[in-house]
Amino acid sequence: MVEKELERPPIAETYANLSSALDEEDDSVDLAEVFRKLRRGKGAILKITLAIFLIATAAAFLLPFHYTSSASFIPPATGSGSSMASMLAGLSSSSGVGDVFGSMKNPSDLYAGILKSHSIADELIKKFDLMHVYKVKKQSLAEKRLDSDTDVTVDIKSSIVTVDVTAKSPELAHDLANAYMDALRETNGRLALGQSSQRRLFFGQQLAKEKDDLEDAEVDLKRTEEQSGLILPTGQTEAEIRTVAETQAQIAVREVQLAALRDSATEQNPDVIRLRSEIGDLQGQLSGLQNGSVSKSTATIPTSKVPEVQLEYVRKEREVKYHEALFEMLSRQYEAAHLDEARDAPVLQVLDPASYPDTKSWPKRSYFMLGGLLLGLIAGCAWVLAREPLRELRASLRQSEAA
Repeated sequence: MVEKELERPPIAETYANLSSALDEEDDSVDLAEVFRKLRRGKGAILKITLAIFLIATAAAFLLPFHYTSSASFIPPATGSGSSMASMLAGLSSSSGVGDVFGSMKNPSDLYAGILKSHSIADELIKKFDLMHVYKVKKQSLAEKRLDSDTDVTVDIKSSIVTVDVTAKSPELAHDLANAYMDALRETNGRLALGQSSQRRLFFGQQLAKEKDDLEDAEVDLKRTEEQSGLILPTGQTEAEIRTVAETQAQIAVREVQLAALRDSATEQNPDVIRLRSEIGDLQGQLSGLQNGSVSKSTATIPTSKVPEVQLEYVRKEREVKYHEALFEMLSRQYEAAHLDEARDAPVLQVLDPASYPDTKSWPKRSYFMLGGLLLGLIAGCAWVLAREPLRELRASLRQSEAA
């Protein structure tokens, strides 16, 4: 018994022999023999092919339908620079302020990115309760599902953007595609994508701030009037107040222009240099008016010589006039930018509104059936060619175990 066990060839050696035998057979494949095997096993091939074909056909008819709705639009050119005539006073079109915000190379890519943004997806998920529709418990999962069901394509030649939305019902697909267009219009109006919109926002912020400063100055003046009993200085003092206020307003306006220009131009820009020079000159004039060091031709009284009570009133009134002048100048700039924005506002032109799908887009039954047929044929042929070597392998294993 012990001798038999010692004479029994190890299993590893048996596998090695079989492997070498199979390798020798693979090196010399007989096509005629292959065709003979396939012909002998045509019954098995037919059965396997038919079985897989029936499974694929059943899947094609049992899987839920999906419908796709499409909408397309022509994006506006966000870099269509607006009229330079309504830009900052005193600046030419070469100043570069209009280039602060730049122009998009391909506006279609910009709007395609907006359509795939988190904010729009979040809005649609809440509007259509997609977490319930997709049967998920996390909003991030619903967002991923919506993203996979939405295809945004940009035509390279025409720049037309097409939105394809797939859903289990034609109504939902149609409504989602329309909702994408509505959300894009709302976002387009809310975001300042153009140069005019950016300038309007800039001057709007400055105007709101100046309005608050003007109200504070008026309150201070009223408090001074109540405390001092002064109503309105006259003569040279009033002229001085007006001159100082106008000079301060001119300085403030040029500082605003310089701040807007520095966003897009360097310190060596001719307009930057000119504005800085004008601000310096005006500040010198202002200092002279306040200290009484200006030329006698101006015929002004230095504020240092005004009685103390009247001086307090003068300062408060001067502050009010300064803010009034600045508020008026900023208002004109804001209105000019607002008109430019209205004229150059980017308008989405819907080329094809969302279609109502009347045929399913998935599953393609013919594709499923054809794929099942080909897969069954390949699987049947593979089984017929592999079953004899497998039988030989099992027989060799049994012999090696019995030895």
